[in-house]
Amino acid sequence: MNAPVNLEKLLPLADHRHLDHLEEEAIFILREVAAAFERPALLFSGGKDSCVVLRLAEKAFKQRIAGNDFKGKLPFPLVHVDTGHNFPEVIEFRDRRVAEMGERLVVGHLEDSMKKGTIRLSHPLESRNGHQTVTLLETIEEHRFDVLIGGARRDEEKARAKERIFSHRDSFGQWQPKEQRPELWNLFNTRIRPGEHFRAFPISNWTELDVWLYIARENIPLPSLYYAHDRQVIRRKGLLVPLTEVTPPEPGEQVETAQVRFRTVGDMTCTCPVESPAANAADVVAETLTVTVSERGATRMDDRTSDASMERRKKEGYF
Repeated sequence: MNAPVNLEKLLPLADHRHLDHLEEEAIFILREVAAAFERPALLFSGGKDSCVVLRLAEKAFKQRIAGNDFKGKLPFPLVHVDTGHNFPEVIEFRDRRVAEMGERLVVGHLEDSMKKGTIRLSHPLESRNGHQTVTLLETIEEHRFDVLIGGARRDEEKARAKERIFSHRDSFGQWQPKEQRPELWNLFNTRIRPGEHFRAFPISNWTELDVWLYIARENIPLPSLYYAHDRQVIRRKGLLVPLTEVTPPEPGEQVETAQVRFRTVGDMTCTCPVESPAANAADVVAETLTVTVSERGATRMDDRTSDASMERRKKEGYF
């Protein structure tokens, strides 16, 4: 019989050389962004990937004092697009983390775009996730950002798998997959015309497992809903839909309480948890070693509309 393994004791003994390599690459990319662009910004939603990128940015530009304490300021602000349908735990964590760090946070509110008439919903409970593109591009234009640093990874989804680390966006904010620039020997072509911008993805080569190993190693704080908790859910089309004011049960559906955690965090209308007893990062690492479906494929309703749904949104200017 196999003896039980205590992962909390095993993780410090694991070979982390690949994490060191990924960390070095990410820090190099972050410093390349700061050197090549005039008005960069870091997308920070409070999700696990953006928390990892934020820690990497601290390592790249700040002086570490002790443990998780850093001295100094980042050379760019943090940016978040608030749909108004975000999980309250994530917004609370976002604001608390930014306050602890003393950084500047720029928030683009989707409801402001609705007031201006640039976004129109077909009905009040329509998912706002796809509409974030409009607010994002308006925020970029208002603050004249020429590059946004994001936490997208190639293992998440097909469209992201073929996107470059430095992803060029035209004057309409759109991504053209067939016009991507070559990236040879870590040489990046960052030239842009007025009105254009870039998206930069420092952890593009990371996997979900790499992210959780790094969170465990660096003791990176995350919103509580990334770990096991009891939540009211509705079983719908193979997913666990969280019960919220914007995702009520449909006729004939039953509400039940389950022990769940979120693998990814986004708009409440399209993000689902998975059943899990994982109470800490080490437990999540153990679960991630056994999964066969990416976190977006397993938990995002918006990515199930079609195989090309993400690529279509990215072409329009999505994250």
